[in-house]
Amino acid sequence: MLSSVTGLPAYFVRKEPKRYGTEKVCEGGDVEGRRLVIIEDVVTTGGQIVLSVQDLRAEGAIVDHALCVIDREGGGPDVAAAEGIELRSLFTMRDLEQFRA
Repeated sequence: MLSSVTGLPAYFVRKEPKRYGTEKVCEGGDVEGRRLVIIEDVVTTGGQIVLSVQDLRAEGAIVDHALCVIDREGGGPDVAAAEGIELRSLFTMRDLEQFRA
């Protein structure tokens, strides 16, 4: 959706290449030299962000930021920061707990 609204290209990082299609970790085109932002729905430990960034950097992408909708406050920002990634969230679990009925 963000790609559609902004007009910026979207790339999809797979946990592992599929045997069909392009057989690449990153689907959507060449990322070499491109500055990318990782976007996740929910982050707990940040481990998947780190793995995705490592894969993208190995393909020549420049990645130093990540966004998530919900940070479950499991250490994600610290884990990401150790890899040189700034993780920003729209909400934390603490934020959302304020709205419990």
